[in-house]
Amino acid sequence: MEFMPYTPRTVAVFILNRIERHNAFAEPLLDAWLSRKIFTDIHDRRLLTQLVYGTLRMRNHIDWIICHIYRGNAATLDPGLKNILRVALFQIMFTDRIPPFAAVDEAVKAAKTTFPGREGLVNGILRNAIRRMKEIPLPDLTTAPSRHISVVHSHPEWMVTRWIQRLGVNETLSLCMRNNAIPPFTLRVNMLKTTRDDVLKNLDDSAITAWPTPYSPCGVTIENPVLPLKTLPLYTGGHIQVQDEASQLISFLAHPRPGEKILDLCAGVGIKTTHMAELMRNRGTVTALDIRDRKNIALRALVERLGATIITPRQGDAGEDLGAEFHGQFDRVVLDAPCSGLGTLRRHPEIKWRRVEKDIQNCAHIQKKILHTAASYTKIGGVLVYTTCSTEYEEDEAVVYEFLQHHHDYELVDPGPDISKDLIDRDGFFRTWPHHHNTDGFFGAILKRK
Repeated sequence: MEFMPYTPRTVAVFILNRIERHNAFAEPLLDAWLSRKIFTDIHDRRLLTQLVYGTLRMRNHIDWIICHIYRGNAATLDPGLKNILRVALFQIMFTDRIPPFAAVDEAVKAAKTTFPGREGLVNGILRNAIRRMKEIPLPDLTTAPSRHISVVHSHPEWMVTRWIQRLGVNETLSLCMRNNAIPPFTLRVNMLKTTRDDVLKNLDDSAITAWPTPYSPCGVTIENPVLPLKTLPLYTGGHIQVQDEASQLISFLAHPRPGEKILDLCAGVGIKTTHMAELMRNRGTVTALDIRDRKNIALRALVERLGATIITPRQGDAGEDLGAEFHGQFDRVVLDAPCSGLGTLRRHPEIKWRRVEKDIQNCAHIQKKILHTAASYTKIGGVLVYTTCSTEYEEDEAVVYEFLQHHHDYELVDPGPDISKDLIDRDGFFRTWPHHHNTDGFFGAILKRK
């Protein structure tokens, strides 16, 4: 149910309800609401974004407080009622610009509209939380590190436990803290139409603070964009594209060259696909495969805006053999595999609350199947590029090692000079971490067909 009148707080609750009930993602829902121009004031637009992402990031910590204040079983609270409490508690606990009484008042009004008769419960929980919050005990980092990090830094405990076993307590603490930080707003410059220096000058002329990314030679980071990006001539003219820096580096990892024949097996909406076409200077061919037709429609729109004319979208299942016409035909095959997405929790915090540990093994099973199928498409001497936006060993190194055991005509090779040595681990894999490189967490391997 939508709230009337619309305020950043009530719309935030509506978006959180959609995310929780329908497994939706925050970013497109926020974009849709912001594009309706209900909120014209920049402070309201920023507040809405902060409330949605902030509540998602800190949900476990907030729920810990609710469980200690609510006298019943908090698990039985209606999700919509719980999201009213979560948004209000996020404001009270993690912001300093919003007075607690204002957060309580708005929450009570929202509850009265959508849960008549429950506004007294909301009022009581929030006022008790304000009074008792500092008395509520938190798990101790020394004696219960997994529980402490899970609660205080708001990640599922199974996830924290995995990372502690692999990375140690301090690394896991740093990773979870960075996952809860606001990620940089990063753009990719379309080198087919402009240069990074020209984009930086254009942004500076528009009073937008921006600087070059340290690892990607075509990346730009923007500080607190005031205007909606899609209204800028730089965007509408196809000079820039929103893309995390680590994601940009995947195309440099693939190292496509002008005149080559490229297959992008899980192209999605074509963010990386168009980047490869740019690096090829629009010379050669890029076949972009995706199983979902709606992704192909979005890819065509992106191709048109960016001017990446050598891309041919094609609908198909990457897990099934594409036929003899594909066998041994491509200089480079790029598999940005479907994965758990645990490297992107800064940008997609909702993933934390919908993943379970079994999903990692399920993803690995799909990844192995697609990678084995992809092996037949590469020319002799060509390369197969395997990447994920996951931090998990089972989806990354383990998939590659199993592939090499079954495909002796392939070998793991060095990512090459386009990638900083800081991003190559001791085993020769490309790896980025949010808490080390201030990017999303990506993995990549270059497999050359002998």
